[in-house]
Amino acid sequence: MTAVGDIVAERSVHLTRASLVRYAGASGDFNPIHFSDHVASAVGLPGVLAHGMLTMGLAVETIVPWLGDAGRILEYGVRFKNPVVVDPESGAELRIVAKVGAIDARGARVDLTVTHGETTVLVKAHVLVRLP
Repeated sequence: MTAVGDIVAERSVHLTRASLVRYAGASGDFNPIHFSDHVASAVGLPGVLAHGMLTMGLAVETIVPWLGDAGRILEYGVRFKNPVVVDPESGAELRIVAKVGAIDARGARVDLTVTHGETTVLVKAHVLVRLP
């Protein structure tokens, strides 16, 4: 039985520049801020950034093993708070924790905490899931 406050999933994901290239190919998002240090710095960014949709997708994917079926996801939304800077040598480590925030007649609201180091990346990251 799932209860409010339960941590239902957690994981770390290591991103590299190669991860960004693969995602760009899959998504068609070839914005150079996701692969070029020169372009990123020219537009005032602290470095090459992970795609927001990649970060969002990795976050929600964390709960799929717990759900057993991604089709149980009814709604998903986030706000982007901080970018994920992917270092050319060390990459970037995302930490994702999924915790049940509420349960009602529609299902369970799972709150995702997504951090990169000490920095919160996504806020108001909520997934509404249908309970079995």
